[in-house]
Amino acid sequence: MEPVAALRRIAFLLERSQAATYRVKAFRTAAEAVAALDADELTDRVAHGSLETVRGIGPKTAQVVRESLSGGTPRYLERLEEEASHPLATGGESLRAALRGDCHLHSDWSDGGSGIEEMGRTAAELGHEWAVLTDHSPRLTVANGLSPERLRRQLEVVAELNERWAPFRLLTGIECDILDDGSLDQEPELLERLDLVVVSVHSKLRMDAKAMTARMVAAVRNPHADVLGHCTGRLLSGRTRPQSAFDAGEVFAACAEAGTAVEINCRPERLDPPRDLLGRAVEAGVLFSIDTDAHAPGQLDWQAYGCARAKECGVPADRVVTTWTEQRLLDWTGHEGRR
Repeated sequence: MEPVAALRRIAFLLERSQAATYRVKAFRTAAEAVAALDADELTDRVAHGSLETVRGIGPKTAQVVRESLSGGTPRYLERLEEEASHPLATGGESLRAALRGDCHLHSDWSDGGSGIEEMGRTAAELGHEWAVLTDHSPRLTVANGLSPERLRRQLEVVAELNERWAPFRLLTGIECDILDDGSLDQEPELLERLDLVVVSVHSKLRMDAKAMTARMVAAVRNPHADVLGHCTGRLLSGRTRPQSAFDAGEVFAACAEAGTAVEINCRPERLDPPRDLLGRAVEAGVLFSIDTDAHAPGQLDWQAYGCARAKECGVPADRVVTTWTEQRLLDWTGHEGRR
């Protein structure tokens, strides 16, 4: 395997397995450093043992490069591939195979760890036909949310990438904050231009249940809303957070009426909605979107977690928008026959 590809693959597998960020960064940094060297210099440095003097390359990453250039698969990569051969979750395999895209992912334009090109390229390598870039909206300053001006620039970047990515397509989108009154945190004119809008609550998660219900209902009924993201806001690990209180029956009924999908968030620390609410959403007749909420390339492979929960809770595959073709998805988000 070519050294840069081996280093990138290791970083992907580490992210997939939720390894510490510093470990992932070491391999991504080394991949960039090796890519910056021409073939002759790389060969010469390996021959003379000076590879580790290159900024960004350490003993472990240098060993990966040496083993790659020798014609074999690096031993560290072999071990990670063996670990990755075991499924992340069991159940829902047929649903996972039917998925065509992912409606929720982030880049380093907001709080993601990798560039747009890296995220899009990885989604295509995983077999996606499409994916939606959904960086955060302006109010979420802690996540470097996109101002209207930055979002307009991002649309130009995505358009340029799509010119050379066919048939894969990166769709334009946003994860838009649901403000306290249920309005959305971005200019309506810009939301109208986007292919898909995820709406999520990120603030005042412990507000009164009645007020939270009204807030969420207003948001999912907004004509620009397409997917309700991580509806309870809970966090199961790290800095844990309890789920928000709201009338799930009323919120899911509003989603069903408006045609707004409920996200099955695949992040291991979220797995949102919980099983009981997921079952209630099925009964309400809503559409679903099985999304990774990926903030790094390796996390784009986390859809298995959501598919397993969807299977367990009886989510019908024909109501999962991430199984749809790009054209069907765009017809839906374009509100054809939906509102």
